[in-house]
Amino acid sequence: MISVNERAFKIVEKMLARADELRIGVHKLPNNSMVIDCGVNAPGSCDAGILFIEACMGGLGEVAIRNGTIKGKTFSFIDVATEHAAIACLGSQKAGWKIEIGDYVAMGSGPARALARKPRDVFECIHYKDDCKYGVIALEASKLPDEHVMEDIAEDCGIKAENLIALVAPVSSLVGSIQISGRVVETALHKLDELGYDTTKILNASGAAPIAPVKDDEMAIMGAANDSIIYYGSVVLTVDEFDDVFEQLPSECSRDYGRSFCDILRDAGGDFYKIDPNVFAPAKVRVKEINSGKEYRFGRLNADILMKSYGLS
Repeated sequence: MISVNERAFKIVEKMLARADELRIGVHKLPNNSMVIDCGVNAPGSCDAGILFIEACMGGLGEVAIRNGTIKGKTFSFIDVATEHAAIACLGSQKAGWKIEIGDYVAMGSGPARALARKPRDVFECIHYKDDCKYGVIALEASKLPDEHVMEDIAEDCGIKAENLIALVAPVSSLVGSIQISGRVVETALHKLDELGYDTTKILNASGAAPIAPVKDDEMAIMGAANDSIIYYGSVVLTVDEFDDVFEQLPSECSRDYGRSFCDILRDAGGDFYKIDPNVFAPAKVRVKEINSGKEYRFGRLNADILMKSYGLS
């Protein structure tokens, strides 16, 4: 059985060995749990962002950054690929654990979710369970967790606090922006799961999305980072047999399509659960059917809305 936590732990070891080079901070707490600051007080780096995503995917994804152009302007793009899409994306990378401990609030993702089985129904759908004495959690938060927060997370995971490691990056940081764009494939898997499709049927998946410019305004960068996927993210899925559900996958199927995510989030009062979930999807989807050799294409890239979101229109 594949252990996403065991694989992620090996990636974390690489991060610790290169901490100065990656411009990340390492903090060992009184209970011996470990917090790796990838953007709260430490500046972070592009390489740290790549390793953050790889750890978040439980070591089951390949990640790279390259340059690309949008309307004649050069941007950094993230490329993600996995041959274990259901486990890497839904069983690990999915931001499916809302953490509220005292006054500490964070969105939790990463392989530690597989230990705590949060949310349980997702793991039942993909028939996956991890059993590892180590846990790696990725936290989207503007401050670092203390030992009490780490103790509670470890307890939910059924492991000792000394065996828990947290990677932390706020949205308004370089690593924060990179890791959101790195969810381009995960958004496709999440939406397919919501539409009732058996994601374990996906043989392999890859995707690309531009990385939003970092801004001090957390709402603005949250909007721009999500728009990178919604309006310019592209995904390729390989399956044995095509299913009509793929036609509903692109973000343009949402009633909120055509507006910047920042505006959508503001109108929802900052509550993600009030937003049409169909908008959390890549802009463009290509499906390869192995049995017939056919390819199906849905959705489109929308550079105009993306440039407006980036403040470059």
